Amino acid sequence: MTSPNLLILYVENALESARFYKMIFGTAPLIQSPGFVSFRFDNGLGLGLWATSSSEFVSGGTGHRGEIAIVVDEDAQIDRLHEEWSAAGVAIEQPPFTAAFGRTFVALDPDGHRIRVCPPDK
Repeated sequence: MTSPNLLILYVENALESARFYKMIFGTAPLIQSPGFVSFRFDNGLGLGLWATSSSEFVSGGTGHRGEIAIVVDEDAQIDRLHEEWSAAGVAIEQPPFTAAFGRTFVALDPDGHRIRVCPPDK
């Protein structure tokens, strides 16, 4: 079986986006250049931030068609992250509420990519 291990978001400014993600993830990027930044996490997943201004970027697509999900175990953790990110100036698209799958909220990165904080699947 082939398992995905890297997500890539196309961003306006890779270094600006790296500062944002460093703040919310609490970890520094593994690789950093003006056109591309990469984070690696303990669970093996990587996140790449690829600047659309990079000469190596080629894409016919536009828009934000997905979201990054950060799964946390307890409602109190979800509310605490919302409070911390709001205080840090992170744009909140959808404030905390209880959906059919549990407590959740959605934040936006500097390019408008959605970041959902939610509980694990039951």
